[in-house]
Amino acid sequence: MGSTVARTYLAFHHNAKLHTLQTVVSAIRPFSALEDANKSLFKQGTDGDYAVVTEQTIFHPQGGGQPSDEGAISSSPSSFQVSAVRMDAVNDGQVLHFGRFNSNNALFQPGDTVEQTIDADKRLLYSRLHTAGHMLGSAVRRLLEAEVPGFDELKASHFPDSASCEFQGLIDGKWKEPIQKRVDEYVARAMPVEIEFWDEDDFRREGLERLIPDRSLAPPGEKFRVVRIVGAEVYPCGGTHVDSTDLCGETVVKKISRSKGTSRVSYSVR
Repeated sequence: MGSTVARTYLAFHHNAKLHTLQTVVSAIRPFSALEDANKSLFKQGTDGDYAVVTEQTIFHPQGGGQPSDEGAISSSPSSFQVSAVRMDAVNDGQVLHFGRFNSNNALFQPGDTVEQTIDADKRLLYSRLHTAGHMLGSAVRRLLEAEVPGFDELKASHFPDSASCEFQGLIDGKWKEPIQKRVDEYVARAMPVEIEFWDEDDFRREGLERLIPDRSLAPPGEKFRVVRIVGAEVYPCGGTHVDSTDLCGETVVKKISRSKGTSRVSYSVR
C-alpha cells in the first residue's frame, strides 16, 4: 500500500546553491520496516539504519548518472548522518534519506523542524562532472552526428571514478583529439549553464522533439526541467550543475571504447 505522505519538494531543482535548508519531517521508518523494493535501494542497510522523508530536500537522490548527496539532518539533540539518497521505489515522488542517528534515543518525529546540510565539496565535484558530461555529449554530437551511421546519445555516468558518455554507433579512436579540442573550447568560452522548465511545445519550438521525455518523469501538472549550455546543447536533466563551463575545470577525454555497436567516451575533471 502506498504512503499518504505528499511528494517531496525538490528544492535543489530550483536553487542548487542551497547547502543548508530548514524543512519538516514527513515520515521516519526503520530500515527493517521498508518494502523489499526500497530495501534494495540501500544495500548496506542494517537494523540500525532508518529512512527519513522530509517535506523539502536539498539532497540530490542518485539518478541520471549522478551520485547522491551526503550530509546530515539535525534538530537538537538529534543528528542523522545521511549516507545515501534515493527516490522511493513504492511511494511516488518521495525522497528517502538513508542513514543512522547519533543515538537510538534521539530520533526525529513527524512534524519536527530540522535542518539539512549537504557535503558542499562533494556536491561541487558532482556538479562539475555532470556539466562536463553534458559538454562532452555536445562536443561528440556536433562533431560526429553526420559522420557515424546510426549515431545517437544513449546514457551517461557522472561518478568520479567512472565518468563516461555512451553513444549509439562506432566512434573511431582518431576522434579522441578533435573531441578533446572541442571540449577545451567549451571550457575556455565560459559558456553559461542555465536551468529552464519546458513543456512539450517548448521542445517542439526549439526543434528538439527527439528530447521530449516521458510524461511520467515530471510531477503531475509540472514542466520538464532542462539544462541549457548556452551556445552548445539542451538536455532534459534533473541533476546539479556549475554556473558556467569554465567552472568544470580541465576536462580530460580519457578513452574511446567500442562494443556491440556502441561507443563509450570516458572523461575526468581536474
